[in-house]
Amino acid sequence: MKSIFNKLILAVLTAALVFAAFPVTSAHAQDENPPKGELTNEKLEKIWARELKAYERLGKGFNDIDGAIAKFQARIDKASANGKDVTALQSALDAFEAALKAAKPKYESMNGLVNSHQGFDANGKVTDAGKAKSTVKEIGAKLKEVKDAMGGTGKALREALKAFREANKPAGTPTERDS
Repeated sequence: MKSIFNKLILAVLTAALVFAAFPVTSAHAQDENPPKGELTNEKLEKIWARELKAYERLGKGFNDIDGAIAKFQARIDKASANGKDVTALQSALDAFEAALKAAKPKYESMNGLVNSHQGFDANGKVTDAGKAKSTVKEIGAKLKEVKDAMGGTGKALREALKAFREANKPAGTPTERDS
């Protein structure tokens, strides 16, 4: 039973980490004479690289998520068959799955922007600063839409799993704090 829940936690955490909050903008240390509201080519390239990383992580997460949800559901079903109360866990999984369905089209809408990479060359270097600014703003907005569509359901699922595990600890098992 412990092995099942370890795998369950691994699957949930993997899925949740993929959809955890991605910083869309960066914090930069202030130079001695910072340009006011001006994005340099170097800053644009850094933002572009970070946004591409977030896009790729999301893609990997969306590719793997159906199998992870099916495994998670199977484990919930097994726990339910063993007489465990899985209502909170099931509702958290259902909310997470619904959020994924809402977020996926928003993610897929970024594909054209990423592939065209207007203002950037194939190596991520700025070729047209105006187009590059527009591209990073659009991608940033799309990433925010995905985050908003998820609505914290990944975190809620992790918390529900944590509460379930805490409520269904075998009697006499020392907790991590007791060790």
